[in-house]
Amino acid sequence: MSINIAAIGYLVAAVFFILALRGLSSPATSRAGNRYGMAGMTIAIVITLLALPHAGIGTYLLIVLGIAIGGAAGFVIARRIEMTAMPQLVAAFHSLVGLAAVFVAAGAFLNPADFGITNLDGSIKGLSLVEMGLGTIIGAITFSGSVIAFGKLQAKLPPGAEALVPGFLKPAVAAAMSSRPIMLPARHAINIAIGLVILLLLVAVTATESGTAFVLMTLLAFAIGVLLIIPIGGADMPVVVSMLNSYSGWAAAGIGFTLQNPMLIVTGALVGSSGAILSYIMCRAMNRSFFSVILGGFGETAAAAADTGDKTVKSGSAEDAAFIMENAQKVIIVPGYGMAVAQAQHSVRELYDTLTKKGVEVRFAIHPVAGRMPGHMNVLLAEANIPYDVVFEMEEINNEFGQADVAYVIGANDITNPAAKTDTSSPIYGMPVLDVDRAKAVFFVKRSMAAGYAGIDNPLFYMDRTMMLFGDAKKMTEEIVRSVEG
Repeated sequence: MSINIAAIGYLVAAVFFILALRGLSSPATSRAGNRYGMAGMTIAIVITLLALPHAGIGTYLLIVLGIAIGGAAGFVIARRIEMTAMPQLVAAFHSLVGLAAVFVAAGAFLNPADFGITNLDGSIKGLSLVEMGLGTIIGAITFSGSVIAFGKLQAKLPPGAEALVPGFLKPAVAAAMSSRPIMLPARHAINIAIGLVILLLLVAVTATESGTAFVLMTLLAFAIGVLLIIPIGGADMPVVVSMLNSYSGWAAAGIGFTLQNPMLIVTGALVGSSGAILSYIMCRAMNRSFFSVILGGFGETAAAAADTGDKTVKSGSAEDAAFIMENAQKVIIVPGYGMAVAQAQHSVRELYDTLTKKGVEVRFAIHPVAGRMPGHMNVLLAEANIPYDVVFEMEEINNEFGQADVAYVIGANDITNPAAKTDTSSPIYGMPVLDVDRAKAVFFVKRSMAAGYAGIDNPLFYMDRTMMLFGDAKKMTEEIVRSVEG
């Protein structure tokens, strides 16, 4: 295949990827966005295979075999994965992108002639060494950081990985997999020192083509990926997942330069830039410093522990909530991670249908960082076939809480905390929250009075018009539906 035809094919694939990003920006067009992405990837793969120089039948067989194995694994995982575990799946896939970048860079370093990156004397081109070095560093950080992010979301290592951990390291690994931040002494000084050593090793690799320096640089990049993510708590996991998505894109772009593949460069740049923009938007939504998060919580202070003191709450039953809901004119449902854990999205759909039949106007309010990744709640509601036109983002619906008769909150602690608006000493002060406290009545579904990921008390629990509904979100919602229907 000629270079010009390949370039046109890659351009068409790039257009499909741009359309995919555009489609994925809205739940209503997300299916079309996925189809565009699949079409673009198919075109990119076909063009790459046809453009391979001097490839024999054995090479094609190995590539097809790899695609078949990877495609089959992806199909099985996609069919079996629970929607509640989607954040973990995204983190795991990011880790594979990073590891692939490391492997490709290592292959190019060991066999530069096969990649066409050598000078006339057989040495590796200096610019290529820089490109593969940066791709290796970013890829290694992406891999190890994504593994830790997976562990913090899943609260355990990937299947089979635990058996590979030596016994004396298992307590440390278990701590790293906790959603609680791990604050090592002088962690910032350690990270800065390791970062400087990595840069020096990159210079050494570029100047001398030292294999030892390349290996040390890679190992330290793996290490700093772990050190950057373990100090970040579960509350910031949505930003971390988005940030690692950006890293995986830049790693792919860096390796694209090494492979001299424009499609990989364009795709990596699209993923990297969109992930960085999304991370920045989410940091603003959480009142977090963008650089603080990407540097491993640099400059953060510990959150204050929840303190209920002598405060009392009003505890109610499903029957109490059902009576008020069916006599309401407007109900706003606020889903949070509690809905995901209980897998209550289908029960929530039943509640929506039941109240709508009674003539009640029902809407859904989505906070940008509800759940454990961007769009987590949107995905769950879409799985339950809840109409897109009743699902609203925070800025679209926040001013409607004042006219709502009922706000039904399902395990959304920190994103409904009014202290973010009034308490200057609160760790979440300044974070935009849903104005649930303005509704005439608030029903808050929780298993217990435990604090959310921010680890702080929520004054909303103790308001006169708030009724706590203690129990599993799915069972509680089902009981409310039965009471309304009965």
